[in-house]
Amino acid sequence: MKRDIEYRWRARELMARNGMRNTRELVEPLRERGITLSESQIYRMVSQNPERISFQLLAALCDIFGVEANELFTFTAADARSKRQKQATASGENVVRFADAYKPVRARILDDD
Repeated sequence: MKRDIEYRWRARELMARNGMRNTRELVEPLRERGITLSESQIYRMVSQNPERISFQLLAALCDIFGVEANELFTFTAADARSKRQKQATASGENVVRFADAYKPVRARILDDD
């Protein structure tokens, strides 16, 4: 079965927790650990969910913030829904169509006699 994996990158939160207000404040701590990135690269790495990241950078960030890797990012994994399930949910499967629910009653005309 196919699995959907979602993750949340928490570098911005950890920066705030450590009193860092600006991504420029990461330039020097990263250089001290042998990682040279431009300010724009650091900004993108902090503000967006990175698609790829080196283990060296991951380890350096963990060391700078004093956390384990599982605190730097969190993830969830769930079984992927099939197209049929997605379409059923999108079309409002739990909504009853009026034409299906309403069955008209045949009218009888009676004489007044």
